[in-house]
Amino acid sequence: MKKILSAAGLALALASTASCGKAEAGSFPYDPVARGKYLVNTSGCHDCHTPWKMGEKGPEPDMTRMLSGHPEGVVMEEPVLRPGQWAGGPTNTVFKGPWGTSFTANLTPDVNTGLGIWTEQMFVRAIREGKHMGQSRPILPPMPWPVYRNFSDDDLKAVYAYLRSIPAIHNRVPEPLPPPGLKEEE
Repeated sequence: MKKILSAAGLALALASTASCGKAEAGSFPYDPVARGKYLVNTSGCHDCHTPWKMGEKGPEPDMTRMLSGHPEGVVMEEPVLRPGQWAGGPTNTVFKGPWGTSFTANLTPDVNTGLGIWTEQMFVRAIREGKHMGQSRPILPPMPWPVYRNFSDDDLKAVYAYLRSIPAIHNRVPEPLPPPGLKEEE
């Protein structure tokens, strides 16, 4: 009798373990917005796309302007750069170097100044190919798109889904400026 009970107990334990594994896999549906939030918060997006301000303990992201890019109207003092050097502005949203001057984009879903008119396909293509809106001018340094293009399609789509879910902030970011001595393409 003890052998039968032991065998039955073992069988029950194995069955419940097997069914728990199956239940766990199906009980947590994939949430692209949550995944996108995780990726944005762990991949340094706030480091450049959220303007920084001076807080009690030093510089910190200004989360009232979360992911809104370079603040409209803020001008960077012209740094003196030696060949190969680059510099960033006090909001950590403007960068000047051998490529010219780049301003971090507004990633909020604002229709007029952010990603509001972008499709998921445009977003994925922009990161994969390093082209603004997936087809136009190059995305300039220090944006690490050559690293981010290694995200899976699901991860890039999740980032896009998260960016569509955050509050829209109207903030017109300037177009990039060419390096001194080069004329802008018309």
